[in-house]
Amino acid sequence: MGKVTIRRFEEKDVPNKVKWINDNRNNQFLHYDIPLSLEKTHSWYLKNQTLTNRFDAVIEYDSIPVGVIGLVNIHDGKAEYYVTLGEPEYKGKGIAKKASDILLKYAFNGLELDEVYLYTEIYNVAAQHLFEKCGFHNQGIAYASAVNRGSTVDRYYYVITVEEYMRINNEIEWGGIP
Repeated sequence: MGKVTIRRFEEKDVPNKVKWINDNRNNQFLHYDIPLSLEKTHSWYLKNQTLTNRFDAVIEYDSIPVGVIGLVNIHDGKAEYYVTLGEPEYKGKGIAKKASDILLKYAFNGLELDEVYLYTEIYNVAAQHLFEKCGFHNQGIAYASAVNRGSTVDRYYYVITVEEYMRINNEIEWGGIP
């Protein structure tokens, strides 16, 4: 496997995000107002780039941008995780798992969070496998908790705590994210 890294989302990444989110192979379970436009996504970037309650990043594989990952709603020691591997030819290679491991290390060691959580639609089985490989635990169903393309959907609620993360990874060092 090549080298997987994550770095902060930059203005130059806006066109890739638009392309990835608008790709029907990627957006079945995403809760965006699709299609994204370059103009609105650029405005989103400008509005959010300096916020401290979120961390938006790009996944790179051998220095090639292949997806987005991040933490939102960072508050009171908790944050919500998200990930989208946007380039289809890079799926199924363990890249999202490695990027998630890097992000969780940052969440627990860099940001000193106590818990990272996420929601995923109950039919998004591939994502659930990824989350469980990363150490997240399914905490139950949030019924009719989101709207996707005009219909309410049920979602699972997943959590990983710092204690669970440390037990799995045995790590206490943090080198930072470029």
